[in-house]
Amino acid sequence: MNLLEAKFTKLKAEGQTALIPFITVGDPDPETTVDIIVELERAGADILELGVPYSDPLADGPVIQRASERALVRRITIETCIATAVKARERGVTMPFVLFTYYNPVLQTGLERFFRMLQEAGISGLIIPDLPFEEAEEVLLLADRANVQLVPLVAPTSNNRIEKILSRARGFIYCVSSLGVTGERSSFHRQVDEFILSVKARTDLPVAVGFGISSTEQVERFAQICDGVVVGSAIVRKIEESLPLLTNEAAKEQGLLQIRDFVAQLKINH
Repeated sequence: MNLLEAKFTKLKAEGQTALIPFITVGDPDPETTVDIIVELERAGADILELGVPYSDPLADGPVIQRASERALVRRITIETCIATAVKARERGVTMPFVLFTYYNPVLQTGLERFFRMLQEAGISGLIIPDLPFEEAEEVLLLADRANVQLVPLVAPTSNNRIEKILSRARGFIYCVSSLGVTGERSSFHRQVDEFILSVKARTDLPVAVGFGISSTEQVERFAQICDGVVVGSAIVRKIEESLPLLTNEAAKEQGLLQIRDFVAQLKINH
C-alpha cells in the first residue's frame, strides 16, 4: 500500500483529519528545509507537500512566489527537492511526501527519469496544478507504474469535468476552497461547503481542502467535512518571518521552534 493511502486509512480509523502543510523546498536553503520538515512532523503534520520553486507559479500568491524567488536564487531544482526528501527520511521522518510542481520542470527532467527518481526517493504523491487531467494520460500511466499517486485539483468552477477527474484520481482529491491563487483569506467561496460535500458524495477517495486556510479556526471549520486540510501560505509566511533566526546559526533553534509551535496549534485532535 502507498504511504499516502496507509496514512489516510489510519487517520480515518482514528477519527482524525490530516494536517497537510505546504513548504517551498530550499527556502531559505536545503539544509534548513530538512530541519523544518523534522519540526513539522514533531508538530503533528500528517502529510507534507514539498513545493518545487518555479519562476512562473500561476497558482501561487505573493507569499509563495517570494519563497520561490528566494529558493531560485540558490539554484534549487526539482532534483534538489527530491534529494531533500531523501535527507529528511535519513533524519527519521516517516510522514508521506507529496511533490507539488509545475509541469515544465517535470518535462525538463524527462518523464521516465522523473518518476524513477520519485520512486527511489519514496515520494508518495504528486500534484501538477497546470497539467489538465484530460492531458495527463502518460503521466498517470508512469505514476501508477512507480506507485506515485497523481492527486488532482478540483475547483468550484470544475463543474462538468469533476466526474471525469474523479474517475482517474489517485491518493486524495484536492478541493480548492477559493477562486484565484493561493494566499491567506478571511472568507471563502460562498458555496465551498456544498462543493466539498458534492465531491465527497462522488468518490471513495479522501477529500482534502486547501488554498487560503491559515488559522486554527479555519482548520477546525473544514475538518468537520474534510479528510485533510492543507495549510500553505500561512506556514510559508511564518518561515519568511523567521528568516533572520533561521539564517543565524546561533538563533536557528529558536526560529525552528517558532515554526513548530505555529504548526502545532493548527493540529486538530478530535
